[in-house]
Amino acid sequence: MGDRWHVEVDRSLCIGSAQCLHHAPAGFRLDPARQSHPAAPDTDASEQVLAAAENCPVEAILITLLGTGETVFPPEE
Repeated sequence: MGDRWHVEVDRSLCIGSAQCLHHAPAGFRLDPARQSHPAAPDTDASEQVLAAAENCPVEAILITLLGTGETVFPPEE
C-alpha cells in the first residue's frame, strides 16, 4: 500500500467485540474496560487494519491518510 494512516477508535461507539483484535492483533489493544484503541495511532497502511475497521460491528474505527486527513474508512456515503 505504501501510505501512512492515522487510526482512531470512537470509544463512545466501541462495544468491546474484539473483532479488531481478531483481524489485526498487532494493531489494536483492549483496555481493562474492554474498549479498543490503536496500538500505534500513526501506522503504515495495512490490509489487517483495514479488515479490522471493515469488520467492526459498530464502525467505531476511523482511518485517515496522514498528512491530508482524507478518509480511508468508513467510506463516505
